[in-house]
Amino acid sequence: MTRKPMLGKLVVFGVGLIGGSFALALKAAGEVGEVVGFGRTLGSLNQALQLGILDRAGFNVGQEVSSADLVLIATPVGKTAEILARVVPFLGPQTVVTDAGSTKQDVVAAARAHFGGCLGRFVPGHPIAGAENSGALAARVDLYRRKQVVLTPLAETDAASIARVRDAWERCGARVSEMTAAEHDGVFAAVSHLPHLLSFALVDDLARRENRDLLFAFAASGFRDFTRIAASHPEMWRDICLANRDALIEELDRYRGQLDVLREALVRSDGERLAATFASARTARREWAEKGAGG
Repeated sequence: MTRKPMLGKLVVFGVGLIGGSFALALKAAGEVGEVVGFGRTLGSLNQALQLGILDRAGFNVGQEVSSADLVLIATPVGKTAEILARVVPFLGPQTVVTDAGSTKQDVVAAARAHFGGCLGRFVPGHPIAGAENSGALAARVDLYRRKQVVLTPLAETDAASIARVRDAWERCGARVSEMTAAEHDGVFAAVSHLPHLLSFALVDDLARRENRDLLFAFAASGFRDFTRIAASHPEMWRDICLANRDALIEELDRYRGQLDVLREALVRSDGERLAATFASARTARREWAEKGAGG
């Protein structure tokens, strides 16, 4: 007798790296009966179909959402509110909605604005996994294996809805934790959004200089490691930075303060101060890496 999958039908908005990898992992685990996808272009949907991410491309939101067990919104965060507004009128009695956005307070606000009495069936989420590449071709069946996923349920969110979303991510191989939306945005402003902002800024600064070709010709592994994330999707990171603007500005100001301290040490030829900062940073970095580097 064939075991019944956990999800009869999954609907995915955004069939690229994040949404595509979620679908592939659930398919590989035998935990979804059918995957239907919505995308911005017919080309992206056809590509997802060819790669086996989708079983069908969706064209009628009401028809597909009303019979879905789980809806995943995996688009840039700037599109999340619009999609929430589109799906709410068509939620079936069994439908649970989640998202995969890198910011959460804005998503919670959008859900409160649109979900009304259905708020209990929305579970905000954020998989801590990704790559600088995007699109369906970047999707991987093992993307979430041993990676963290953060859920930020609302006070109104049903326990059964949280359990369904948690179970789905765990079947993808992820480790799931919970925190508030405010805690989430503060943490990720510091450890994710700020590093991306700095990486984009450095590469853009060098690219605008008259001797850019000479600079890039001699850039080696240190530059490559620090700037890898500057190859990330510009639209996605624009939306993330704007959505988490307040927390990101606070972290940027903190970082500017640290840079001022290092600048003053250089002005004063204060090698002791530089060495102390570098040693402290090296110790913290090594301890983090030994604990599994957040993976």
